[in-house]
Amino acid sequence: MPCIPGNILFLLLATLATATPARSDESRIDDVDRIVAISDIHGDYGAMVSTLAKAGILDDNFSWVGGETHLVIVGDILDRGPESRDAMELLMRLEGEAEAAAGRVHVLIGNHESMLLIGDMRYVSAAEYAAFADEQDPADRDRWFALFATRNQKAPDDALRAEFDKKFPPGFFAMRRAFGAEGKYGAWLLQKNIVAVINGTAFVHGGLSPDTGKIGLDGINVGMRQDLTNYVYALNYLKDAEVLLPTDSHYVYAAIVTDYVPSLADSAELLDALSVVQGFNKTQVLATDGPLWYRRNASCPGIMEAHRLEEALAGIGADRLVVGHTPTPNRQVLQRFDGRMIEIDTGMLGFYYNGSGNALILEHGELSVMNQFGAGAGVPIPHPRRVGKRPDALSADELQALLQHGEITALAALTSTAPENLLTVSDGKRAVTAVFSKRKGKGVYPGVAAYRLDRLLDLDMVPVTVMREVDGVSGSLQFMPENRTDEAGRSAAGSGGGATCPIVEQWAAMYIFDTLIYDAGRSPRRILYDLSSWRLMLSENDGAFANKKGRPPHLKNAPIDITAGWEKALLELTDAVLAENFGDVLDKRRLRALAARRDYLLAGAEDPTSSQPRYTRSRP
Repeated sequence: MPCIPGNILFLLLATLATATPARSDESRIDDVDRIVAISDIHGDYGAMVSTLAKAGILDDNFSWVGGETHLVIVGDILDRGPESRDAMELLMRLEGEAEAAAGRVHVLIGNHESMLLIGDMRYVSAAEYAAFADEQDPADRDRWFALFATRNQKAPDDALRAEFDKKFPPGFFAMRRAFGAEGKYGAWLLQKNIVAVINGTAFVHGGLSPDTGKIGLDGINVGMRQDLTNYVYALNYLKDAEVLLPTDSHYVYAAIVTDYVPSLADSAELLDALSVVQGFNKTQVLATDGPLWYRRNASCPGIMEAHRLEEALAGIGADRLVVGHTPTPNRQVLQRFDGRMIEIDTGMLGFYYNGSGNALILEHGELSVMNQFGAGAGVPIPHPRRVGKRPDALSADELQALLQHGEITALAALTSTAPENLLTVSDGKRAVTAVFSKRKGKGVYPGVAAYRLDRLLDLDMVPVTVMREVDGVSGSLQFMPENRTDEAGRSAAGSGGGATCPIVEQWAAMYIFDTLIYDAGRSPRRILYDLSSWRLMLSENDGAFANKKGRPPHLKNAPIDITAGWEKALLELTDAVLAENFGDVLDKRRLRALAARRDYLLAGAEDPTSSQPRYTRSRP
């Protein structure tokens, strides 16, 4: 092991690195006349500059013409695309030009910035490495090859060299150095915030969970950034000591330092660095509910997530949230929760995400959107209700019209996960599969009632269902989504662990919904999942809405957790609302039973000896 310079006190350096953030990275700013925000550039320099030019930020020479505008980059400049270095260089220059014009550039750390800083290189493209190839020292590369061979206990022969060169292409080591603690881009990014609150709007890459709100703005921007900085400096120190190598994967760092046996010659600084690396996995920087990675604001149903967002916003003192990270389903800027959240990741890296660049503009209290191709100043559109994959990304209303008025052309092919009464419905351009169910009595259409209730609750789990007469028989047609599996298939394969809205939380919502509609026959075949997102879909609800109170027998011992979101939604289901929305699809007895189950869920079974277990009421 080489001698370690005694003056490298990495923890002190890491603290100093974040003690005085640049003026452009202040956490909370008010009285800004104009804000422009873009997200998820992912190395698409051309799309970025086109978008900024259309938004009035750049001139033809790529110089700042935004005046006093505040430009916010909501994370993920890097990875996947070819020109992330050019994008960073431009933003570094624009910081100074904007400051001179009384404007600002706020570059926020995204999960991909944090990944490169900590050595997680999974998504770096060949072109990104190539941008650093001219800066690679051949002697340095030979040194790392020799250490790579020693680490892997292999002879440094031609075959190992070929493996090494393939795994670590030209530019790899220069790029690692540039994103290190004292590298040009690493030092720049470590000065950046994770959240910026401007005019009461919070900008953050991933999202805000209630736990993030409890940390608070300073806890995120000071505490989390300090954790990240300490880690990057610790890595730098351990690489100088050759405890870690640039060829080591980020995912084995903790194991390597855990297996390391300290010697009497080791300094206190080295031991501190080992401790920092060992503890990093427990920090919010890597947490799936942390602000760099959280997706549930965009991915979970409104009834599950709206109240969580309210709590998180209150915790950091903001009124609205702007996020990237999760590409919008239609590649347009979207708004959720009555405008309290704006989603701006529209897949700027077109060849990978099939989207384009869009800038969100906040000016004098108004919101507008400008596309990189200058497609006019639009506005954020409502987040679409989309239960299941359908052709041409049909909206819920378009799909409803197709089911109601399309021609029933043929029986669809049956599968092991499909019901027996499938039909094909077509409007001449598009065809969808649907399942037909006979009505359950005069004026009783449980499947339609379940769909309407799902929409009222903002649950987004029941596929579009309409009243329809088929061959003279009155009943309902329910859309049967493509690209699906059922619970039997999911559990057998052990899939769904990567669901952006956790399956366990979706099931908790299903328990409440099935209690509310009294669905006593929810079999695994009727629990479907969209394979692209693992969003839960509750199909074939024609056996629901029995004239009964309490819970269905199969849910007798299921946990029923009435969150603030459910409480609010149930309180809004007044008797008048029920009569207005379900009077034509449920008879009076079933309406009264529905109201009784609503009250049961709101009141709970207070007697612990009751046959109906008590529910819990919480605010996650």
